[in-house]
Amino acid sequence: MTLRNNPSDDPSSERNTVATDLPRPVLFGAAYYHEYQPSPRLDEDLDLMKAAGFSVIRVGESTWSTWEPEDGVFELEYLAPVLDGAHARGISVVLGTPTYAVPPWLARKYPEIAAERRTGERIGWGARQEMDFTHPAYRFHAERVIRAVVGRYHDHPAVIGFQVDNEPGLELFHNHGVFQAFVDDLRRTYGDIETLNREWGLVYWSHRLSTWADLWTPDNNAQPQYDLAWRRFQARLTTEFITWQAQIVRELAGPEKFVTTCLAYSRPALEDRRLTEDLDVTAGNPYYAMQDGLAMPGADGARQGWATQGTWTVFHSADRMYSSRQEPFLVTETNAASIGGSATNYPAFDGQWRQVAWAMVARGARMIEYWHWHTLHYGAETYWGGVIPHDQRPGRVYDELSQLGGELATAGPLVEGLVPDAAVGLVWSHPSLWGLAGQPAWEADGRPDPRTYEEIVEAFYRGAFDAGAGVRIVHDNQLVDDAGGDLRDPGDVAAELLVLLVPALYVASDELLTWLRRYAEAGGHLVLGPRTAYADTEARARREVKPALLSDVAGVSYQEFSSLDAPVELWDEGNGFSASGRATRWADALRAEGADVVATYDHPHHGRFSAITTARAGAGRVTVVGTVPDRTLARELLDWLVPADGDPWRELRAGSVTVTSATTGIGARLRVLHNWSWEPAPCTVPVAVRDALGDDAFAAGETVALGPWDVRVLLET
Repeated sequence: MTLRNNPSDDPSSERNTVATDLPRPVLFGAAYYHEYQPSPRLDEDLDLMKAAGFSVIRVGESTWSTWEPEDGVFELEYLAPVLDGAHARGISVVLGTPTYAVPPWLARKYPEIAAERRTGERIGWGARQEMDFTHPAYRFHAERVIRAVVGRYHDHPAVIGFQVDNEPGLELFHNHGVFQAFVDDLRRTYGDIETLNREWGLVYWSHRLSTWADLWTPDNNAQPQYDLAWRRFQARLTTEFITWQAQIVRELAGPEKFVTTCLAYSRPALEDRRLTEDLDVTAGNPYYAMQDGLAMPGADGARQGWATQGTWTVFHSADRMYSSRQEPFLVTETNAASIGGSATNYPAFDGQWRQVAWAMVARGARMIEYWHWHTLHYGAETYWGGVIPHDQRPGRVYDELSQLGGELATAGPLVEGLVPDAAVGLVWSHPSLWGLAGQPAWEADGRPDPRTYEEIVEAFYRGAFDAGAGVRIVHDNQLVDDAGGDLRDPGDVAAELLVLLVPALYVASDELLTWLRRYAEAGGHLVLGPRTAYADTEARARREVKPALLSDVAGVSYQEFSSLDAPVELWDEGNGFSASGRATRWADALRAEGADVVATYDHPHHGRFSAITTARAGAGRVTVVGTVPDRTLARELLDWLVPADGDPWRELRAGSVTVTSATTGIGARLRVLHNWSWEPAPCTVPVAVRDALGDDAFAAGETVALGPWDVRVLLET
């Protein structure tokens, strides 16, 4: 598979190919829908893009009814002037398949393709992604339009790759055909009904099945084993759908152009590691709160949604995208201006676009593409601001992004092939996410909180971010496969990632827990967070002493746990934690059995138990954190786990300043300094550097100016 530079780069060839395992420049651009413009202005738009330094646009994925206005009637030439004009200006194109938004004629002629959120209750047509993409009628028409669009444009010299569908996994389908496929899947997995009865514990509440026909639909299901299997199955449906499209595109386009899809990572029917496995590159759509939402230190306790809150979430989103394939990724959509609708109007402060883009690049982005070029004059996303505002005249957003486009062009080879640095690893588990959505650990607003898993994991990630310790997120099934075999040698991981955070690993196989033990014994520092090693792969509470299969090596055990309605202070046992850190939401009643006690609860009842313990384990160590740390405790915990001693760059991080590091494709060290505030924040560099975006050079001990909402990209010399 190859990604391409601008197709006009090589005068001897219509297309200049560059292997994906070689360094390549960062692509820069926006989604572009000329068919949405209220008046013709193609040349003007493309000229403005060229002047702003755009090197790529994304087109075509949202307009099935334009490609095929009537059943079997195709109008494929409308896009040709866009691709021709882009190519003439050296702008590459990512072409999308329009399968996520079905045309009205298809919904009218085949009402049976409508998806169901509850059995027998169809989702009305009128938004997008309302269809059951497993239905044969939908698949027939989707394949036909894919073949028509890709067949027409696959060899156009502007096209460097294809995006199939758009943000898949929005719905959990309850359609009859999907449910019957689920029953068949269970039958293949468990073999016979008695095995299913035993594995799911269906003796409970008189749920024993006598035949497969007795399996109830999921609408009112209360059994966690059923729920976990249902979520796994739905994610596999999404993966199969995207793989099916990718195979059609490759059949037509060949291996020379990349195939991806754009991911919204909060989708309920998505397992990104599996889905991206059969694609050529990961692509994602990170949206975030702008203006004061990016201020540091920033407010605590913001609820996260599809648009995230807080500077740390920008880095978290990038690290999630990197983790899908453990390699660089594309940003296919991100904020151009106000994002979220007519009541959410927070366009970025000057400088914030540059800040976020360089943060993404430093964490592995090979493309920064904005949603979208021009602000719509109609439709559901009228107030999702684009690069060009409603009056169609370039303004502040365009000017800011033009500066960024110039910077990316200037940096050029200096930022090619960046590999982000990581001081710690963090294990991500989709089964645990689904398992804790069905068995949440606390309530929010009086209701079970389906974000239990994410909130525990995010507490530890934010602690690492606040401590200035870069994180490498690793999926559980990138360590151990479904059959229990090692995908990574524990000793190799221990040598690469000296600390491995494992919070909320609720659902885990024996083999995965054994792998974690071996990681510690090989010299790694294993950190077990709350709700870890409690349930097996069926989400059944384990019979072993908790943390299961790790209690002996951790030197600690527990039988009780408590929900915390209010934060609880901790007693530090001489490890340098301040008095202001708190335990929140959950408290495992840890009893040290050979482990050293790091901290206890300052509470008349919980005080008899340990909150944090640590113990030697072979050549390494196991630390157990029995609570969800608040922001202060999380940072101090990560400072204790990964001391900044000897890392002068990390010691620069304070207040509103962050320092991110990466290694370039030629082995040089890149340092990206951010100031996330209105106040200037000069920094004294510990070694000689030069500015990757200009001519400045700084000797060790000299001061680099950081203005309000500023970013400096420095190369060690």
